[in-house]
Amino acid sequence: MQYNGENDFETLLEGSSREHGHLCAGQVIGVRMSMLGLKLVGLEHTRTGKDIKKLIVYVEIDRCATDAIAYVTGAKLGRRSLKFKDYGIMAATFVNTETGRAFRIVSTERSRNSIAYYVPGIMDTGQAQLEAYKRMPLNELFDVQEVQVDIPPMDIPGPTRFKSVCTCCGVVIRDGRDCQGDTGVLCHFCAGDTYYKNPVKVDI
Repeated sequence: MQYNGENDFETLLEGSSREHGHLCAGQVIGVRMSMLGLKLVGLEHTRTGKDIKKLIVYVEIDRCATDAIAYVTGAKLGRRSLKFKDYGIMAATFVNTETGRAFRIVSTERSRNSIAYYVPGIMDTGQAQLEAYKRMPLNELFDVQEVQVDIPPMDIPGPTRFKSVCTCCGVVIRDGRDCQGDTGVLCHFCAGDTYYKNPVKVDI
């Protein structure tokens, strides 16, 4: 797969950094990780082209690199092609839904330990990381695993396939995200499993 024009590294890095709000080492990691991931799964035109519906990306951390991955691949939460797994690991898995092939790419700790080798004259830590990650060979920057990802039917991009109603409050729950309680189907709030508490209705 050839990267040129709007898909070359520097162009993607510039666009990703602009979208993210600043240029940083995480943007370099995310752009290079995405370019490698797309190459491994055999997809190229995932942002706007013919391959847009063939890709799902699982990201494992909510840091700068994730914005770069979303930019380069075109994967989006609203498109249901970007999945967030809160593992705290600088890693992403790229899945070709047509072939089923999937590769998990992990940013390595050894890359952090060899920054000075690639940029011996740069004292600023952030700038040194940024420039070193541009120059490092991929096999030093990343570890790659071919993996199997079993995607549940309710996670596949497309129109809502599963819909239920909470037996306690009556809210509609989409995409199989309901809970099971003693009274039947429950939303996460009625099941006592939400990130918020003490909701008070506000008139608008």
